[in-house]
Amino acid sequence: MPTSSSLVPSPSSLCILGIDPGSRTTGYGVVALRDGRSTWLASGCIRLQGPDLATRLCSLLEGLETVLDTHAPDVVAVEQVFMHRNADSALKLGQARGAAVGLVARRKLPVYEYTPAQIKKTIVGRGNAAKAQIQHMICAMLGLDRAPQEDAADALAVALCHAHMSHTLTRMRPARGLLQATRRTRRGRLR
Repeated sequence: MPTSSSLVPSPSSLCILGIDPGSRTTGYGVVALRDGRSTWLASGCIRLQGPDLATRLCSLLEGLETVLDTHAPDVVAVEQVFMHRNADSALKLGQARGAAVGLVARRKLPVYEYTPAQIKKTIVGRGNAAKAQIQHMICAMLGLDRAPQEDAADALAVALCHAHMSHTLTRMRPARGLLQATRRTRRGRLR
């Protein structure tokens, strides 16, 4: 699978960068959302090189800057860190995530965070889905002919989770006026 696409999002579409942070490998996935449809633009992995965490974080920032410069996303979605068994691994993962979020925030891009369970439930329909299920659904949803690497698939899942959430919120906005009218009615002020 190629690591980027010649597809360029149109002015009316939303370009979403999904990031799956890691202390050794960070996955990224870029999708365009237009008219409720998501299109694959790019995905890949940033391999963190170096003998220590500080050097690896520096390589993460350099790789992520290249992705941001190349694809100019409108928004960024990041997977939240969760504590599993190893506190040391969770701490390193948190540092990589913090470095990535800090770089994105410095560029004044909106950052949205999703838990692993939210992402899996949005993509597969279950909050405890396996990696292979996520890869399969990413291929089906984006029309890919083969599965991306695990980290890239996870990042695409983060981006698609945000695409789904933003599309859902956009569709729900008209109902908000109805909700406000209901509240006014309850207070006895009809307009």
